[in-house]
Amino acid sequence: MNLSDLARNACMLRGSLAKKGYMRWWHSFSGLRPDTGETRNFFIEFFVMNPGLGGDKPIFGQHPYYKKRGMKPSYVMIKAGVFPDAEGNDGRQLHAFYPISALQTTLNPLVMQVSEGRTGHCLYSEDKLTGFVEVTREEARHRCLMTDSGSMEWDLEVRKAVSCHTGIWGGKFFQALNALDSYWHGEGIRSFFRGSVTLDGISYDVVPELSYGYADKHWGRSFNRPWFQFACGRLSSQHTGGPLRHSVLAMSGFCPRFLWFPLRGRLMMQLTYRGEDFSFSRCKWETKETGKRFVWHILAKGKSAVIKISGSCTKAEMLRLQYESPEGKKSKLPLLAGSAGIGTVQLYRKVSGSRELLDTLRLDNALCFYQKEKPSH
Repeated sequence: MNLSDLARNACMLRGSLAKKGYMRWWHSFSGLRPDTGETRNFFIEFFVMNPGLGGDKPIFGQHPYYKKRGMKPSYVMIKAGVFPDAEGNDGRQLHAFYPISALQTTLNPLVMQVSEGRTGHCLYSEDKLTGFVEVTREEARHRCLMTDSGSMEWDLEVRKAVSCHTGIWGGKFFQALNALDSYWHGEGIRSFFRGSVTLDGISYDVVPELSYGYADKHWGRSFNRPWFQFACGRLSSQHTGGPLRHSVLAMSGFCPRFLWFPLRGRLMMQLTYRGEDFSFSRCKWETKETGKRFVWHILAKGKSAVIKISGSCTKAEMLRLQYESPEGKKSKLPLLAGSAGIGTVQLYRKVSGSRELLDTLRLDNALCFYQKEKPSH
């Protein structure tokens, strides 16, 4: 439900996860180029890998030297970039790596900063993001860095207006049992960003009402497979005929386990509609793939409401994000992400044993993550 939890959003990997685990704080938002009116969708991520193994140098899991010696990756990675435009061009991700020793943190409220030489200085707090990443073409040729070339600088204020608290699924009890491979907390599923971004020398203004911002955190011992996320803070109402400022839809897939045995994948989901929060305990979804799109159909039921969701994103507007696991393995299956998803939501309220259509919502600029469970044959 819509409950802020700064302790859950803090920098923490305890026990075995410190040497076999990751944390990632994701932020995405829209920016406007003032001289042309062009809108681009940006992302910034703080990523911490196996901090308990760290030292004074980053350890790259894809580097032949470390692979040969069986060393697991350990570093702080700043991932920054932009999703492809409507024609599928100019998308990129830029990586700056720091040793664990370069990371300074406070717990609650969270403040993280890294600083080292030419790679610059990056800061993250609950209400501010500043930083700079530059990758040369020569550096981008090193496959172990998993990066494109270019530069991006940002100076942003953030106001996190709506949170998604995942309850017991992200709590200490389930973490102690290692019940999930990956945990999710959405501290800012509806966020307002203000400031500026400069991408390869071109400046973009970030305006709160047009930023359609999103911020969350994942952590655990491995990534979910399949990896599925869908979130949208740009909703318009058929009932009112206009945009909904205090409404947002967010969901993330997860794969529970009993002892060592994986169970069927499930969805955690929240819809905040005109200030009213709806959570759903039973969700079914399917993915369809066409030549140009991924399409998702979702049916979710809760105590007081039922929703039907149809969403999609064009493949051209999705970027292949690059990560390695805490074990140092890199999946052969592409993780695709974009923020140009569209769709509709039908929201029904349960009334006296029947359903009453409350509203039909249009989704625009939806954030989508998708990675298949296994290769298709």
